[in-house]
Amino acid sequence: MTEKNPLTQWSYRKLVLFLSSNGGLGYAPIAPGTFGTLAGIPTFYYLSRFSWPLQSLTLIAILFLSIWACDIAGTFYAEADDGRIVIDELIGYLVATAFLPFSWPAAILGFIWFRIFDIVKPPPANWFDREMKNGLGVTLDDVMAGIYAAIALRICLWIF
Repeated sequence: MTEKNPLTQWSYRKLVLFLSSNGGLGYAPIAPGTFGTLAGIPTFYYLSRFSWPLQSLTLIAILFLSIWACDIAGTFYAEADDGRIVIDELIGYLVATAFLPFSWPAAILGFIWFRIFDIVKPPPANWFDREMKNGLGVTLDDVMAGIYAAIALRICLWIF
């Protein structure tokens, strides 16, 4: 940001922090990642009504928004994966539920599976988390958790 106007800089900072915290959910006093993931449920509801091409484009847009917001917010907080940054949980959850019709069982199971894989961080999610201390790494570890959750969710939905 090269702009010298303090009002513009303040507005830019507020926008980045608002987006990176999923509208403030990342400021929850306990389990901000879990609260941040909650934003995914209504988003899943609305995205599930989109055609698959529009859903794909929206997911890609949210992915790039997450990378950008995580990167900038990480510099504001002086920590790449600050606990208040939870937009990466949103894209991870949306990867888990992508292209499924909305149902409460899918929404809740997707939430549970995503949180499990986000906490456990099986490879390569743990590598992104450990080695890439920037917006890309912060986002990709959740995308990987979302891929694992998507597989587990679809197996559960198929079995039950």
